[in-house]
Amino acid sequence: MKKLIIPTLLLLLNLLMAQAQEVMVSEARFCKGDDPAYQKAGFDDSSWQVLSLEKDWVQQGVRNPDSYAWYRIHVVIPSSLKKGSTDLVLLDLGPIDDTDETWLNGHFVGKSGSNPDDPEGYVSKWNTPRRYLVDPKTVRWDKENVIAVRVYNGGDPGGFFERPVRIGKPAVNDFVSLSLTGEKDACRLVLKAAVKTSGIVEMKVTNPLTAESGLAQMRPVRLSPKQETVLSWPVEEQQLVSVTYRDEKYGGVLSASYAAPYILTPPAPVTPRYNGPLVFGVRPGSPIIFRLAFSGERPMKYAVEGLPDGVSLDPSKGVLSGSVAEKGDYPLVLVATNAHGEARQAFTLKVGDKIALTPPMGWNSWNCWGLSVSQEKVMSSAAALINRGLADYGYSYINVDDAWEAEERAADGSIVCNEKFPDMKGLGDWLHANGLKLGIYSSPGDRTCGGYLGTLGHEQQDAETWNAWGVDYLKYDWCGYSKVFNAQADRSTAAYVRPYLKMQEYLRQQPRDIFYSLCQYGMANVWTWGHAVDANSWRTTGDITDTWQSLYNIGFERQTKLYPYAGPGHWNDPDMLVVGKVGWSDHLRDSRLTPDEQYTHITLWSLLAANMLIGCDIAQIDDFTFNLLCNNEVNAVNQDILGIQAHRDSDQDGIQIWSRPLADGCIAIGIFNLNEDPVPVNLTEALARMHLIAPPTVRDLWRQEDIPATTYVIPSHGVRFIKLCPCL
Repeated sequence: MKKLIIPTLLLLLNLLMAQAQEVMVSEARFCKGDDPAYQKAGFDDSSWQVLSLEKDWVQQGVRNPDSYAWYRIHVVIPSSLKKGSTDLVLLDLGPIDDTDETWLNGHFVGKSGSNPDDPEGYVSKWNTPRRYLVDPKTVRWDKENVIAVRVYNGGDPGGFFERPVRIGKPAVNDFVSLSLTGEKDACRLVLKAAVKTSGIVEMKVTNPLTAESGLAQMRPVRLSPKQETVLSWPVEEQQLVSVTYRDEKYGGVLSASYAAPYILTPPAPVTPRYNGPLVFGVRPGSPIIFRLAFSGERPMKYAVEGLPDGVSLDPSKGVLSGSVAEKGDYPLVLVATNAHGEARQAFTLKVGDKIALTPPMGWNSWNCWGLSVSQEKVMSSAAALINRGLADYGYSYINVDDAWEAEERAADGSIVCNEKFPDMKGLGDWLHANGLKLGIYSSPGDRTCGGYLGTLGHEQQDAETWNAWGVDYLKYDWCGYSKVFNAQADRSTAAYVRPYLKMQEYLRQQPRDIFYSLCQYGMANVWTWGHAVDANSWRTTGDITDTWQSLYNIGFERQTKLYPYAGPGHWNDPDMLVVGKVGWSDHLRDSRLTPDEQYTHITLWSLLAANMLIGCDIAQIDDFTFNLLCNNEVNAVNQDILGIQAHRDSDQDGIQIWSRPLADGCIAIGIFNLNEDPVPVNLTEALARMHLIAPPTVRDLWRQEDIPATTYVIPSHGVRFIKLCPCL
């Protein structure tokens, strides 16, 4: 019987292989260290360790920080993959932490990232999928092949970590790339190809609100390797440009769309206007750092009436400093004067146990620079925050995320900065002199997400160091602590609380206020206990990205039931903003959110009383992004001193209505269109769903004008943000 089964199984295996469209491999042989011989097809790796390609090597018991290692993947590649294809084979390795060089049967295939000994220095590409096209002449068809991958790991975890390796026929998007971007009044299409091919580009322009078609064109193109083909078209505000490329030689279609930005926020007047919070909290004896947020033509002089003893004002910069020993509410009047007039604003300095009486507004380095952050880049964005005018709208925190830490601690155990940050205290002093605040990043583990030093075993020492540097904000990231947590049996809520409670003790011992931000992704329902560790905000989700799906999941799905847990001093944090130029690396690009999705993003975060931490490079901010971030009526909702987070009132046919009561007795209401097409919405009927009677007019917060309570078309993924004052 066995003699019949074995040939039958082999015949079936060969038949399946002959028909295969792709091959998946989930394991490889692995070795720490580095030797050029490892790339050769005939190298004997039989003694190497076997690792899964779906988990990083730390999860499989390997520690190899700041070092090289090799994977060797043995795979039979069926000849069916070369039939009817582009004469190329795709090696889809997935992302690799952090850089790689790849060979197939001893032939070099490709490289992602840059190693420390390369001329350009170390550049991580940990989150970049490796998709290499291979010459079929290097493949051993229907025989065993060896894919050798040299990996450099800049701090554990390392290596392959996401999914099996896939070998298959390439699709058009594997050898042709298409990008569509806007440049002033034009739209620019760039096509790049890895092979010689040709196709047809079809472009059309429509109005997304009326679906009316405008310009339409078709153009033949010939593509060659290492050459860009560039096409451009004129485009007006709020027009939608749709482009398709149809490959005539190999088949397949690529498509992209570009929505031209449009500015709704009216220009600020040349006269002084106050745009900041109406209250500021500080603990007794803690240093006060507060910049008066007045827009208007410069030069401008500042004054404050009613200043308590111990507090002074820089009249040219508008910066309050000093301290107050006695608890109490101190009513002040903030005054700004320029050549065109004067503005006065009632304001309260609250000296007591609570800080962060309104959500923090500022900037964080992660969404733009990622691990490539440096003091120079931070200073560039900080200076732009002032010079571009965002500081005149209440943005005040400048937060340095991961990758500032040196490889080792000082001899006395204190944390020190790496060469990218030559003077962290000097950075803090400059920020404070200009009324801005310094934020920093760390982890309760021995390592951070990026593989840098964490605080484990040095909590008190690090808190004291941060105080000496003038740190005003700590983002404390669970990421590196997961190894400690996973090694213990305790999975109670107390186990999640413990590392954050420990750091809180030492932060409160410092003679300055340090905003305490828990970054632990919403585990163990952190919103129910974050206040107990004296946290000022807590992340409620994983990291946001600049896609509609991410924005939808984090903003509209995860926040609906969290409103009872937010209030002055303690805020839910759905993560940082993804508008402007982002990239999480040295390579920045425009946010992939459409303009309407960006209006939705800022509107929802304002309603949620969320942390407003800009994630783009402020030095490169454009007019659209500036006006998106600097609408004083929109920001006033976020900074409302009542501190009540919005909740969802209605979810019907893809239209969601969220509302938030305000301290002035009015209600801020966001009407969101989550559909893929524009939808007409009658404001009177929408308010009726909330059991509210629409007045003749309501306030459109983005346009800063009173509008009739009638029907308006809301764009796909767009919003109408209104303020209703039923009792006034």
